[in-house]
Amino acid sequence: MTRSRTDRPMESAPVLWNPSTAWKEQTNMAQYLRWIKDHRKLSFESYEDLRKWSVDHIADFWLSIWEYYDVISHSDYEKVIDVPSGTIMGTRWFTGSTLNYAEHVFRQSNDQHPAIIFKSERHPIQHISWKELESRVAAIAAWLKNKGVSKGDRVVSFLPNTPEALMAFLATNSIGAIWSSCSPDFGTASVVDRFQQIEPKVLFTSDGYSYNGKPFDKTAAAQELVSALPTLEHVVWFPYLNTDAPLPSIPNIVLWNDVVKTASGKLTFTPVSFDHPIWVLYSSGTTGKPKAITHSQGGILLEHLKALGLHQDCKPGDRFFWYSTTGWMMWNYANSALLHGSTVVIYEGAAAWPDIHALWNFAAEAGINHFGGGAAYYIACMKKGVSYAGQNKFPALRSVGSTGSPLPPEAFEWLYDHIKQDMWLISLSGGTDICSGFVGGSPLLPVHKGEIQCRMLGCAVEAFNDDGEAIYDEVGEMVITQPMPSMPVFFWNDEGQEKYRASYFEMYPGIWRHGDWLRITDHGSLIIYGRSDATLNRGGVRIGTSEVYSAVDSIPEVADSLVVCLEKDGGSYYMPLFVVMSSGHPLNDAMKDKINATLKSAYSPRHVPDEIIEVSEIPYTISGKKMEAPVKKILMGMDPKKAVSKDAMRNPAALDVFMKLATA
Repeated sequence: MTRSRTDRPMESAPVLWNPSTAWKEQTNMAQYLRWIKDHRKLSFESYEDLRKWSVDHIADFWLSIWEYYDVISHSDYEKVIDVPSGTIMGTRWFTGSTLNYAEHVFRQSNDQHPAIIFKSERHPIQHISWKELESRVAAIAAWLKNKGVSKGDRVVSFLPNTPEALMAFLATNSIGAIWSSCSPDFGTASVVDRFQQIEPKVLFTSDGYSYNGKPFDKTAAAQELVSALPTLEHVVWFPYLNTDAPLPSIPNIVLWNDVVKTASGKLTFTPVSFDHPIWVLYSSGTTGKPKAITHSQGGILLEHLKALGLHQDCKPGDRFFWYSTTGWMMWNYANSALLHGSTVVIYEGAAAWPDIHALWNFAAEAGINHFGGGAAYYIACMKKGVSYAGQNKFPALRSVGSTGSPLPPEAFEWLYDHIKQDMWLISLSGGTDICSGFVGGSPLLPVHKGEIQCRMLGCAVEAFNDDGEAIYDEVGEMVITQPMPSMPVFFWNDEGQEKYRASYFEMYPGIWRHGDWLRITDHGSLIIYGRSDATLNRGGVRIGTSEVYSAVDSIPEVADSLVVCLEKDGGSYYMPLFVVMSSGHPLNDAMKDKINATLKSAYSPRHVPDEIIEVSEIPYTISGKKMEAPVKKILMGMDPKKAVSKDAMRNPAALDVFMKLATA
């Protein structure tokens, strides 16, 4: 089978931003290069030369990160890396070392910059000092210890994205316990499916959250959750919506304010082994129980030192923001800005309430240096005509980050034309699997329209063809051929590691297959074309869904879209495009012609759908990903209960129209 015309060599995409020599010299990446030269006697002519060294000499590279960031180990490591024969699965790192993630956070404590800046739909902007953060974390840690929580115990959170969630995590980590979090916008059953797997001892929960200016009471959900978790011994109640409401009827419940009054001395840290779990994250759970992805303390520490330090350029005093909930890996990732002495900026609420300018106004108000969000948010702003051109609204802004789904070329251009011309756009892609990116930004490289700048250091990313051969300037399966410290240590309750192996290592034995279509361009940048399990097949030609979305996103009359391709009897295919129209714009024949002409002009006749169907909304997972594969399964006739878990969805009612179409 061939792939789409994107397999042919592309014309070089225009450069939208090029770092000046002065910019490059003051970056953390340049400082790291100077350190490498001084301490390793190594010089590199280009970023790609450095990256190639980092994957060809994997042990030397990660040791350099360990030493450059002065990792605190309470015992000497015996070996930097121990790779099993024939596979990167099960690789062990810095064997014999003992450390603590939170200790590396609080060594950055200072009185010059706030540790946290917070705002929500319900609260004005507030600053929390490092001293206050440390005091609160010490009190929570003391309370946990008093209740018998110790190294290896699980502590879970059902909290909104407030400073309290971050404090609870740092306290849990400081004593060597294992953290796990779900956002209160999750359905109760989906939270139970996650937390039951890891048998938690303590739950931090709240009375609810606010979204689009409306309160959502979760008291009953919290009570259901407690009833479904028999291993719980204690519940900490954080009254977010109503501080005056009485405590609900829950066994062994205690108020947050009482916990943070616990007498404590100086905050101490429990050293744990490098591969001791730091937290448990979860797969989407759209087709069955979510996989409980378990990361190591040392692996996350090293990866986030590298990723946020070198690839995001976080510095002491910088203000780092990523719009997220407590149920998305970007919450965990963004909090690691603290490792660099940066201020973590938190927003709780809807991104577009009271209007589409809410987050951008917050960025200006808080003096954010690094602003991050999902690609869908930027696309929505672009379609709404948001523009701050010529206003000098963001003097502090140095970088804008995008992830969650491919950012279309038009959105790249919009960000430079309408947000800020002189800023670094970082499009990155990775996943919950490693709680970081495989591909992302380099402050030493130009930004090309529609392209991710680079493969990140220590990430041996390749595009493989069907024969398992690396290919360049062609679309292939994204694979990682060398181990990384932040790859999961295991999936919780995965006896024999069968789920782990099946998730990444079945297609290419011993090599991580990530499940994305990827092109590595001739100048080293990257383009992701969507999930390989959502590939569109048009007459034997494979098309990435991101190409269709990129073209449709350029049409302002279309608010959102989803495309699937269904295999029919006799080897034929049917490709419908589902669209949500913007207010005041009907899907008439003229609009269908415009959509088809745009797809044909931007890509090829094969990209033109067989039918365009209007729907009221597109189904999304809780973490904001379009649900292409479940929709395809439903339209192919699979029982919806087997095709998707509605509790893992942001908007379960969006599936109704597809279920009706399947039975029509």
